[in-house]
Amino acid sequence: MNIQRSVGGNKNEWSEKLDDALWAFRTTFKTPIGTTPYRLLYGKNFHLSVEIEHKAFWALKICNFQLAELRTNQLMQLNALEELRNKACTSSLIYKYKTKKWHDMRLKGHKDFHKGQKVLLFNSRLKLFPGKLQTRWDGPFVVKQVFPRGAIELLSRDDTPLRVNGHRVKHYEEGMSIEEKEGEIVKYTS
Repeated sequence: MNIQRSVGGNKNEWSEKLDDALWAFRTTFKTPIGTTPYRLLYGKNFHLSVEIEHKAFWALKICNFQLAELRTNQLMQLNALEELRNKACTSSLIYKYKTKKWHDMRLKGHKDFHKGQKVLLFNSRLKLFPGKLQTRWDGPFVVKQVFPRGAIELLSRDDTPLRVNGHRVKHYEEGMSIEEKEGEIVKYTS
């Protein structure tokens, strides 16, 4: 339930609709945990008051109030609730693992860097009037050190160290410089 859509332009009604939105959120099935938050908390699915009244009537008809049986029944329900919570925790971890694996699979290129390798650094500074065909990659830089959590220390042309995130770096493939390419073109055309 989208509160903004149901309230419209009148933001004074948000507090009135918030309870309904929270109730809808708590009783809706969530894929990562494999159940509803309501069921995790109370150990049973949500039922409308009409259903509860009907079930309560039949439960009162067959209930015989034996305390030993009630205790064992309550322990069984608590164990079932604990199993449900463990299952939801496991399901959440599996979902997070699969999501991370999917995200990592979609990353472009391999990001294995080693000391002495040349790399390009993405220039993420805001440019108000960037040139149409200008590249946003600076470099080349030389990798000085690779840290375990993805940070990389680079050396610029004037040997000043710079520590950056590994996601902002890509491999530099050396080829002919622009001057060499222009010389090759002139040689072939003449």
